[in-house]
Amino acid sequence: MNEKLKSARVNNLFRAILSLETIEECYDLFEDLCTASEINEMAKRVAAAHMLSEGKKYTEIADETGLSTATISRVNRCLKYGSDGYTRALSKIEYEE
Repeated sequence: MNEKLKSARVNNLFRAILSLETIEECYDLFEDLCTASEINEMAKRVAAAHMLSEGKKYTEIADETGLSTATISRVNRCLKYGSDGYTRALSKIEYEE
């Protein structure tokens, strides 16, 4: 975890997220917290992580998600050298296509 991010405010944000019990509750909170573009961008990054874990190529992911290859590269770097956030989260859900 990036020590620069750690704070009581961030802890409270994450506690709020962890308190949610349904997809609808997530929609409600994230619609209040983020713009539609920000939510869609995060969703694209999760999709890219899923596709990378399946062995898809950057160009295929870019075509399907609209992400830049630079962003896909960052997601890939996180998958390989990060804190396993994407991997852990994806292993816990039934991914929808």
